[in-house]
Amino acid sequence: MQLATRGARVIISGRNAEGLEKVLKELPAVDGGSHEMLLQDHADGNAMELAMDGFVAKLGAVHILVINSGGPSPGFLIDANAEDIGRAIHQHVCTAQRVVQACVSGMRGAGFGRIVAVTSTSVVTPIRGLGVSNVVRAAMGNWIRTLASELGRFSITANAVMPGATKTGRFDALIQGRASRAGSSVQVVEQETVARIPVGRIGTPEEIAAVVAFLCSPEASFVNGAIVPVDGGQLAVQNL
Repeated sequence: MQLATRGARVIISGRNAEGLEKVLKELPAVDGGSHEMLLQDHADGNAMELAMDGFVAKLGAVHILVINSGGPSPGFLIDANAEDIGRAIHQHVCTAQRVVQACVSGMRGAGFGRIVAVTSTSVVTPIRGLGVSNVVRAAMGNWIRTLASELGRFSITANAVMPGATKTGRFDALIQGRASRAGSSVQVVEQETVARIPVGRIGTPEEIAAVVAFLCSPEASFVNGAIVPVDGGQLAVQNL
């Protein structure tokens, strides 16, 4: 929404047709074309690469790429199969790599590119009970930093945002799971979460989107290789 509001033509991608169509209807109209959706399961890297190649061939250069894949299932790392880790790495890192490779030539040709990954504060500190996600998010952090070092000379920046506790469906599901395991209530677990956040509340998706939109803007041309916490200050005080 933030990018469309600023005049970007948006292509949204995922495997939920109903959800994608709902988002498309909510986006404001833009000059120079309509918003579109790419119905594709990002877990299928080969199919995603082919689909992106087709979109780029049809639409021309993609100047902004926001990578925001859902996280792996919760659970302790020691209980995860190696195959679980491999699937998560493939879905997040490998598919993101394929998508970037499909778009980077057009960014170079245009002399402008923005790559932003939405990760997690577990890039810095692992989150208990999110074992596989911790591994993948850390990998995404170094993936972004490496791209930043390689692509900066082409006026292509690569950055990431690390959302903290944000009011989303996944957040609600994680809180419910923690409450169930602890034999507590959702309200108590959410209050405990808020108590660890210096601003004293849960974040909103709009606050995350605003930071992403800035990193995608021309004004952010000298921000490269940054991994920005958007967490109400939780990372800053967690070891105090």
